[in-house]
Amino acid sequence: MARRLGVASVAGRLAGAAIGGCVGYFVFGWVLRQGFYAMIIPGAALGFGAGKLSREESAICGVISAILATGLGLFTEWQFFPFVKDGRLVYFIGHIHELRPVALLMIAAGGYFGYHFGRGNNRRVGRSADRPESNIGPA
Repeated sequence: MARRLGVASVAGRLAGAAIGGCVGYFVFGWVLRQGFYAMIIPGAALGFGAGKLSREESAICGVISAILATGLGLFTEWQFFPFVKDGRLVYFIGHIHELRPVALLMIAAGGYFGYHFGRGNNRRVGRSADRPESNIGPA
């Protein structure tokens, strides 16, 4: 049976995505000024923010986070590396296929991490749903 996400959960995810996306954008710029290209950061930070401010796990929210993370990666690439021929966003979108392969791979990886973190998977490692936490015995 499908559960509906509450308004508080959706608002938390949106706020977290916005905060994480902004942080990721500015961290990317800082890392770039240090001489490194880390285009995964904006999308992963967006997903991380969305997932951390959520109350439950949701694959649909993960997909939405992945789409937003990929869009943020493309926007960040355009802001920092616009095409020389035409710097408009419309031109950039029409010529995405001309980006460097490493840029496309890192934007896609940012989208993947946006999905993974954006699902809101907050379960602890080593603890499963069928094994409740216990203070008896080794962990």
